[in-house]
Amino acid sequence: MKITIAHNRTKAEVMQTIDKSFDEMSRPNAGIPVQLAVKSKNWQGSVLNFELAAKMAMLSTPITGTVEVTDTDVIINADLGMLNRFVSDETAAEMFGKRFKGLLN
Repeated sequence: MKITIAHNRTKAEVMQTIDKSFDEMSRPNAGIPVQLAVKSKNWQGSVLNFELAAKMAMLSTPITGTVEVTDTDVIINADLGMLNRFVSDETAAEMFGKRFKGLLN
């Protein structure tokens, strides 16, 4: 899954917002239908590498990927693992896209 979202903030502001969002993602009722737990995240320059554990009913699967922050865009690349069997890339892109757009506005 790949999502590109335009922003008009500084890279530092966007990176801080994304970092905070990942910290809040594991909280119950984070506004997404899948329960997520952050397994790892680390910034290398303006690229965040992450691994999440996604749980939906009895299914648990890793989600891995990157979030790249440029001067004008946030580019999210993620492998949804087995979650793709139940949620299409389009649905996942819409779900994550709405969350990140809400954070950047």
